[in-house]
Amino acid sequence: MRRLLPLAPLLLLTVSACGVLQSSESEAADSARDTARKAGERLYSQRPRTAEEVGYAASGIDGVEVLRVNGTSTHDGDGVHVVVRTSGSAYNQRLDPDPVTVRRCFEVRVSPKSEWREDPRDVGCPDGPRPTFAPPPEPPRLPSEELRAELPRVPEGGRAEEAGVRRALAALDLDPAIRTEVRADGGRIGVLLSVRGNGYDPQDCLLARVAPGATEVWVPSRIQRMPGEGGCTIENALERMPPPH
Repeated sequence: MRRLLPLAPLLLLTVSACGVLQSSESEAADSARDTARKAGERLYSQRPRTAEEVGYAASGIDGVEVLRVNGTSTHDGDGVHVVVRTSGSAYNQRLDPDPVTVRRCFEVRVSPKSEWREDPRDVGCPDGPRPTFAPPPEPPRLPSEELRAELPRVPEGGRAEEAGVRRALAALDLDPAIRTEVRADGGRIGVLLSVRGNGYDPQDCLLARVAPGATEVWVPSRIQRMPGEGGCTIENALERMPPPH
């Protein structure tokens, strides 16, 4: 038994070292998971998006490789599931100056049903080439300067004519995706140009009013363009809302 005693401290040291190394690897894995969790936070939104849009957004997040996207849209079924690969590092200076680095794959769910800071699920890393995603199409530009130049100017004491305003809009050759609305009221003509919104973000719109002595073109404030705020309406074009406080 005495001959075996000197081996005990060595055995304890070996077990301790293995425990430290295991802890470093575990910390590195936690770091990789945290990166995936933060990616989920970046992608979290109540706004409807297609799987292509979610994949494109995820591919732009630093430290994340998008390996697979499942689902059709965030609001369809269980949402969109994104498999990402991340890496994490940790080290213990007393044993090894070089960090322990691991690469792990996680599945991040993007859905209005998901929870804020939801833990990503550990998954195996899929084989095959990484998918690519096209950027979402840019909405058509609303031509504020062109509209201002085309709209008629009515002198004081005159009367704005709806037909003249409509001719000015026709001359702009607007993109078909731009919705137009014109309304006459008490000698004034209101104009609304808008692009369909998603019901969550500020809507793109352009307002104009042609009245005796004044032709105005403006974009409502961001707050007024939020859904339900009434900024992108023909009523706001005819009777301009006061600025938000």
